[in-house]
Amino acid sequence: MAGANLKTILKTLPSNPGVYQYFDKEGRIIYVGKAKNLKKRVTSYFNKDSSLTGKVRVLVSRIADIKWIVVDTEYDALLLENNLIKEYQPRYNIMLKDDKTYPWICIKKEPFPRVFPTRNLIRDGSEYFGPYASVKMMNTLLDLVRQLYPLRNCSLNLAQKHIEAGKYKVCLEYHIGNCLGPCEGLQTEEDYLETIRNIRSIIRGNIGMVRNQLSALMKKYAEEFAFEKAQIVKEKIELLDRFQSKSLVVSASINNVDVFSIVEDEQAAYVNFVKVASGAIIQSHTVELKKKLDETTEELLSLAIADLQPRFSSDATEIIVPLLPEFQLPGIAYTVPQRGDKKQLLELSERNATYYRLDKQRQKELVDPERRTNRILDTIKKDLGLKEKPVHMECFDNSNIQGSFPVAAMVVFRNAKPEKKDYRHFNIKTVEGPNDFASMEEVVYRRYSRLLEEGGELPQVVIIDGGKGQLSSAMLSIQKLGLQDKIQLIGIAKKLEELYFPGDPLPLHLDKKSETLKVIQQMRDEAHRFGITHHRKRREKSTIKTSLTGIPGIGEATATALLRKFKSVKAVSVASPEELQELLGKAKAGIVYNHFHESEAGEQQKPDSGGERG
Repeated sequence: MAGANLKTILKTLPSNPGVYQYFDKEGRIIYVGKAKNLKKRVTSYFNKDSSLTGKVRVLVSRIADIKWIVVDTEYDALLLENNLIKEYQPRYNIMLKDDKTYPWICIKKEPFPRVFPTRNLIRDGSEYFGPYASVKMMNTLLDLVRQLYPLRNCSLNLAQKHIEAGKYKVCLEYHIGNCLGPCEGLQTEEDYLETIRNIRSIIRGNIGMVRNQLSALMKKYAEEFAFEKAQIVKEKIELLDRFQSKSLVVSASINNVDVFSIVEDEQAAYVNFVKVASGAIIQSHTVELKKKLDETTEELLSLAIADLQPRFSSDATEIIVPLLPEFQLPGIAYTVPQRGDKKQLLELSERNATYYRLDKQRQKELVDPERRTNRILDTIKKDLGLKEKPVHMECFDNSNIQGSFPVAAMVVFRNAKPEKKDYRHFNIKTVEGPNDFASMEEVVYRRYSRLLEEGGELPQVVIIDGGKGQLSSAMLSIQKLGLQDKIQLIGIAKKLEELYFPGDPLPLHLDKKSETLKVIQQMRDEAHRFGITHHRKRREKSTIKTSLTGIPGIGEATATALLRKFKSVKAVSVASPEELQELLGKAKAGIVYNHFHESEAGEQQKPDSGGERG
């Protein structure tokens, strides 16, 4: 509850639009907010029946003083809030983050202005265009400008008095055609500034206007029979056309429009800004907003628009958005498109915001691998409705061919990664014939009864490869062991990748791209691979033993001894009598040797049927 000082302040708050500031007991600003009605907004933080979140309650407990600034409009409140947040960076406010200083194109405030790239904004009256998230895009634009218009790139002070005094001489740039020699008065300032006006239009995306001017100039030269000049202008028009064809063209009817989209996760929001001029996208930029107090999507979008529009010197009269922001800028039409070209533009912007979020996520995970693990475990916990993080998960799969050599495999995942040293095989002991349900019941019981006896660590989640039948069988064993409240059983059906929970007839359908489903599928596939490998080895071993135990007088123990010594049936078949006798004794060695060499002996005893008749 607010103290006596705060109660007095709350009673005297005006009902006008404005900005409020919360201070802690040390006099530091800890939060800045905007309001259409200061009294209603600020008082809502201190209502007894208010359903405030934990974060907001912590903020309120630290408020020692409140100050406010009344403004004329909601728009003024939005801009003032943005400026105060940037200046004081209060602990509980959303923070706009740009990871690096992006480059700008500068038109310098000076006689015969230079045009150049820079990362430093100097408040000296110069014009800055940008920022450009893509340096390549900015350099492409500057290359176009330099090819279209000869400009000076020296840093001389070209004040008129210096030019008239003959202080400077033209340099190499003049002689190779990159500059028209304003330093010697060979180009007038009026002509130079006309060039700058055209460059300004190109940078702003108004290529159509410049093209029309050049077309008119080309026609004038042609009428005056100045064909060489007309050809030079024609080449410039073609250069403009090639540049525009490389820009992402949307619709020629969409002109001077800004697009803002937003994607969010629990910690941050990512807002992408796209600038459209003359039917082409000329700029794109994304910012990250760190959440502090469970801000709404509308609030986040408002703050981003208020920050990005002035930063890009945008004069757009229409803004395309996915939803209406909390505060709307005056004199601007807001569009929430449902279909058509504008909807496609919004989807393009959303994709850019999503890619930016994923890229930031990957960067953080490369620096801190545990972050990725914790995020995946939190996602699994949320998707499956678990009580705790599934640090330890296990998965079972049965393998048999028409009931022969029935086996089961179990794989273990810790922190969503395979723990191969803990994998286990199970030869089915109590089930006759192909009965997957009974086999699953047996191996699940054997696994967890043994863990209980040995005091081993129980998993939080057990995945059963199969539908409701296998899941129910596994559940019988879990109930016998009294583990139904300690282990969450889940079945995964192969056909539709549905997840089943014990006692719930309806399956859970996760998005095919879900990280939770990917981990479960990886566990299922790993258990299947591990089980099939073991099953194949059992079959091969059994087949080999059968070929030896099929020899009259040779039992399983002898066959095992032979395989252990010679490694394969083929090696046994070519072994010498002495080698066999050393292992088995004379009698059994003779039996084995004769079995593999009977056909050779028979061939040697056959009479020669190809001799001459007498």
